[in-house]
Amino acid sequence: MKQEKNIWEQSRVELFQKLDCRETGLSQEDAADRLAKYGANELHAGKQKSVLQIFLGQFADFLVLILILAAVISACMGDVESMIVILAVITMNAILGTVQTVKASASLDSLKQMSAPTAKVLRDGQIVQIPGREVVPGDVVILEAGDSVCADGRLLECASLKCAESALTGESLPVEKDTELLSGETALGDRKNMVFSGSFVTYGRGRFLVTATGMDTEMGKIAQLLKNTEERKTPLQVSLDQFGRKLSIIILVICAVLFGVSVLWRHENVMNAFLFAVALAVAAIPEALSSIVTIVLSFGTRKMAREHAIIRHLQAVEGLGSVSVICSDKTGTLTQNRMTVRKLYTGGEVIDAKDADFRDPLQEPLLRTALLCSDAVISGDTEIGDPTETALVRLLITGFEPREKPDAAFYQDMNQLSAIGNNLNQIAARLNSSGTVDSTQLKEEIEKLKAFRLALLKKYVEPDEAQWL
Repeated sequence: MKQEKNIWEQSRVELFQKLDCRETGLSQEDAADRLAKYGANELHAGKQKSVLQIFLGQFADFLVLILILAAVISACMGDVESMIVILAVITMNAILGTVQTVKASASLDSLKQMSAPTAKVLRDGQIVQIPGREVVPGDVVILEAGDSVCADGRLLECASLKCAESALTGESLPVEKDTELLSGETALGDRKNMVFSGSFVTYGRGRFLVTATGMDTEMGKIAQLLKNTEERKTPLQVSLDQFGRKLSIIILVICAVLFGVSVLWRHENVMNAFLFAVALAVAAIPEALSSIVTIVLSFGTRKMAREHAIIRHLQAVEGLGSVSVICSDKTGTLTQNRMTVRKLYTGGEVIDAKDADFRDPLQEPLLRTALLCSDAVISGDTEIGDPTETALVRLLITGFEPREKPDAAFYQDMNQLSAIGNNLNQIAARLNSSGTVDSTQLKEEIEKLKAFRLALLKKYVEPDEAQWL
């Protein structure tokens, strides 16, 4: 029986056949069907604890268990007041911890929704931007510098593409990618014709065919392993547990000695001696210790919340106090992955971006080149493309935004331009896939573009200029 080739060994033709898709991407109907079949492109965090489970978990502390035992003994001795005080203290402690955990989890969930990655995919031959969780196997995804890779896939084309894969491979430097086929069993870090979920594009651009999503990705396999790991206690929790055990042993030893002295030395009644020993144990246990620690940590989380830092677990405050260095990626995490044009340099002059003007003969060549030599697309609040290119296009849109709604002729012109652009994109796609191009069609589209540009200049820029006569 012939063994099936690995993804990095298969040609693009084999991959498209295997995934039942095409170069122009999936249709909206196919994408919806695959989303229902494969599920959302996201990692499963496992079963979340309910509020009741979180509340009961607050009692899973050695010192708290001792206090509960002390409350039970106090009740058996008839000391109802001591029992009520002890139970009230530990219940308040549990409520504070539960409220903090629930509020932090809700805040983190909202932040996850805000920071959820997006993806630029081909749907029905058009580039659309969708949430990363809606990406499905068979999608063709566009990658540019600053993008987070949302799924695993095989590269179809790339131009100087480099990806940071340290989260998967530990490689500190970005890996340069290519589309060459590989053979045999290849280590994860050596699969240069593939990109992986959790990596980050640092340079260049490309497009890839999605082959795995969600828990089927390499990052999903790691997440599956992490689900089986146990949560480690913080140094503060370890210290409190050790203190509780030592305190309990000391108190029990003292009470046992006093019980023995009372019975054997002073010949007191056994029951009276026992009740005295128990009362001493209850009095010696610092029932307010755990609640004081919780209250202090709660004050710390509130102070950090005012500085826009969300603490999920109270005990993490103590751990953060020991942190000296925090490492984080910048683009798209600490920044918005957006660039803005501030200055223009042309004709030996530096010009403020707000003074950009197509009618200026010094600026026109620069602005025209910046506009035409770009793959960026801006539609409303949606920006698709390299951050530098989108900044240039945004400058031109802002500088020449009409003061009132354009007439119907303007929209007809834009539709004509869009049709020319789509035809050129299709020619480029065929060239990339087959290596051939229809020269006649290409010349026709170039002539259309030239004629369209002249028509726009005559209609909008210089309608009365004698040179058009």
